[in-house]
Amino acid sequence: MTILLLIHSYLRWAIFIVALVAIIKFALGWLRGGTFQGMDRGLVSGFSGLVDLEVTLGILYFVWNGIAQTGFPLFRIEHAVTMILAAFVGHLPARWKNADDKTRFRNSLFVVIDVLIIIFVGVAFLPGGWSR
Repeated sequence: MTILLLIHSYLRWAIFIVALVAIIKFALGWLRGGTFQGMDRGLVSGFSGLVDLEVTLGILYFVWNGIAQTGFPLFRIEHAVTMILAAFVGHLPARWKNADDKTRFRNSLFVVIDVLIIIFVGVAFLPGGWSR
């Protein structure tokens, strides 16, 4: 199960890189009044998909390690609940698929920023936080 934790730990950096690309792309699209196209939809989907994968790996590790070894300490429960909330928020752009392009860029930008904030708080719940 160590490999699962290792993948789970490193995937957060892939999420961070995709989030930075998304923030730049959505901010430029919003400020310049661009057209929300296939790449933008793919960026939103890719970001939420990575967050989903991260949450899925985390839940698998949570259950496996909780049953097999350490139980379910409060910090792991808080971390899991926070990350599930991040995944939920990450899917909100799908609600605005019929909105105008400027609104979609703005809303997607704020969703990505919000998810990053929630992830930051969720990792901070862990012993060692971001130093892990």
